Amino acid sequence: MTRTQLLSMWETMRLGQGIMLRLIACLPEDQLDSHPIPNMRTPKQLVVHLYADVFRGLIDGVDRGTLDGYDAVYDSRKTELETADRIRTRDELLRFASECWESADRIARTSTETKLETRVKAPWGKSYTGYELFAILEKEFLHHRGQLVVFARALGVQPPDIWDFKNNDPAFRPNPENVKA
Repeated sequence: MTRTQLLSMWETMRLGQGIMLRLIACLPEDQLDSHPIPNMRTPKQLVVHLYADVFRGLIDGVDRGTLDGYDAVYDSRKTELETADRIRTRDELLRFASECWESADRIARTSTETKLETRVKAPWGKSYTGYELFAILEKEFLHHRGQLVVFARALGVQPPDIWDFKNNDPAFRPNPENVKA
């Protein structure tokens, strides 16, 4: 992957983030702590996991050049549950997701080739380039967004169409200036 390819992928992520925010917004506030699918996270825990562990954990690691502390800070189920418990409303959940997105977005747009080519050792014993960590983020984002769509449907909510970018907030609508030939 090149930096140009990363930015193209990130543009698609930006559009998907708009859908994700709409998806979170459609969740019934009184069901954020429910278990619409038995033996799985609650909708709130799923959003916290995605944004804290993946957007903050992995992408902060690209920026810092290390995933040291990832297990202790980001991937800890206890930390995830504590963070989810502090979030009381859907608006707070949306704010949390937006803050994590903004941090990852800044890193994605400003990372240098050197940072993106640097290998980052993961706590699970493998090392990845920054580019590879962004590719992992993309897969995790799609996977967890799909889970949240299923949660919404299980809660009786019609989720937004995953390709309906034109109804995103203006910051997450298609922008021809962001597309390079």
